[in-house]
Amino acid sequence: QALSEIEGMGGRGSNLHEMRVRPLAKRRVDMHSFCNPSSFQRSPFLSARGNFANIFQGSTEEGYKAYHADKYDEDKNPNGIINFGTSENKLCFDLMSKRLTQADMNVMDPSLLQYPDWKGHLFLREEVARFLTYYCKAPAPLKAENVIVLNGCGSLFSALATVLCDPGEAVLIATPFYGGITQSVFLYGNVKLVYVYLDSKITGTSTRPFQLTVDKLEKALQDARAEGVTIRALILLNPQNPLGDIYSLSELRDYLEFAKRHELHAIVDEIYMLSVFDESATFHSVLGMDRLPDPQRTHVMWGITKDFAVSGIRFGTLYTENQDVANAVASLCYFHGVCGPIQHKVAQLLRDRGESVAPYWINQVYLRANHARLKAAHTYVTDELKTLGVPFLNRNAGFFVWIDFRKYLKTGTFEEELLLWKRFLDNKVLLSCGKAFECSEPGWFRIIFADKTNRLQLGMQRIRKVLEEREQEILAEEKEQPCQSDQDGKADSTEEVIFVSRHQDPICASSSSLGDLIGLLQQQMRSSDWLQKNTAEQFA
Repeated sequence: QALSEIEGMGGRGSNLHEMRVRPLAKRRVDMHSFCNPSSFQRSPFLSARGNFANIFQGSTEEGYKAYHADKYDEDKNPNGIINFGTSENKLCFDLMSKRLTQADMNVMDPSLLQYPDWKGHLFLREEVARFLTYYCKAPAPLKAENVIVLNGCGSLFSALATVLCDPGEAVLIATPFYGGITQSVFLYGNVKLVYVYLDSKITGTSTRPFQLTVDKLEKALQDARAEGVTIRALILLNPQNPLGDIYSLSELRDYLEFAKRHELHAIVDEIYMLSVFDESATFHSVLGMDRLPDPQRTHVMWGITKDFAVSGIRFGTLYTENQDVANAVASLCYFHGVCGPIQHKVAQLLRDRGESVAPYWINQVYLRANHARLKAAHTYVTDELKTLGVPFLNRNAGFFVWIDFRKYLKTGTFEEELLLWKRFLDNKVLLSCGKAFECSEPGWFRIIFADKTNRLQLGMQRIRKVLEEREQEILAEEKEQPCQSDQDGKADSTEEVIFVSRHQDPICASSSSLGDLIGLLQQQMRSSDWLQKNTAEQFA
């Protein structure tokens, strides 16, 4: 709506903030939630769509641009910005650089320098099918004809939104979610997102924080339809970014049955499927299900960017049994293709089987080392958070921890959240604030832990400094205004967001060891401000 109304104004010289843009309904993507048109001048060199893309880019990349202009370097720039905001695995350069420079990778056949099948070279699609069959535990061999290769999952989201939805239609997604999806589906296809808002409360059918349920999906869908919005698809992230949740098999089946019931396409992003770093957690791929509720409307995405720690190599793959969808997406591969030499390297990487049926180097060398490094880095960061008395979701997948900084917000607003985010950035550490993931509760942040020890240590020191300063400021303000409660506008009590077990509500932890219970009690005491509020002076 915003884009069409800007286009309808005509002319190229006016300021964007002078244009009337109708606010979108609450559950639809509102460009003003991450765009501030009043701070941008409309360019006379761009179309309305170009101006909109320019605003979008400028407002969402502030921290990323600051980081690239002032990167931390232990020797050259020790006071530079440490990036805990971009979801990259920086722990395995030694393994990947060695593997990608071995002799079998450096092949240059004529076919690699010519136009390929736009779905991707057949040798690569066959290798992807075999790879996914093995790691997704598919009940039957997957087929190369159902594989499409593009330059990253962002391009896949963009292509799928374009071929499944008409302009102005929408896709259902639970919040918080990886914010880059908004850019992918909106800027090209003018497709909106309808939010299924999740929160941290453990009530009713929600047995863990930010739990997605079918009831919540149903409500969001019916609310959108009541507003006249056409929903075409449901996006599922598994493992979930930024929460780190891994959906159980029964949950996946429930979500897919919901999509079938309403004739929605299910777009399942499994890009972190091999980044589950604890043996106690089990990942279930949609492709491993014995029976898909609606195979023709189920489309699964994966790529090497995260699981193989090579975010600079743009490679994503789509698996769909629907040949109409496959052919439509393939027609857009002309704009999003992967160059021939990279297709060869990826095929060699995925087929690294050695003498075993299973990929030998991947299983015996890379994944073992990667999982051990991820687990060690995750343990370091979460131990630091426990020491600080900061609540967080303790999960075992992905590169991130979802952290509750709500007690550092005096008024509990998104404006205050943004100020805290900027304060971290001023202290040379880049985090991602909850608003970037459309979180419904101000004060949640995502931190990336998949980094080297020296950067983790220094980054956590900088975070500690900001939090301790903020804590002292809040205490000083409370002394000046002892009768004013700082709970106004905040979410529910701190006790509801003390998450130190995987999917376990603390009050149900009776089966844990005594040490675990004592640790939980200590964290609750550290995280609570009861002692600070209920002083002898205030009682008097």
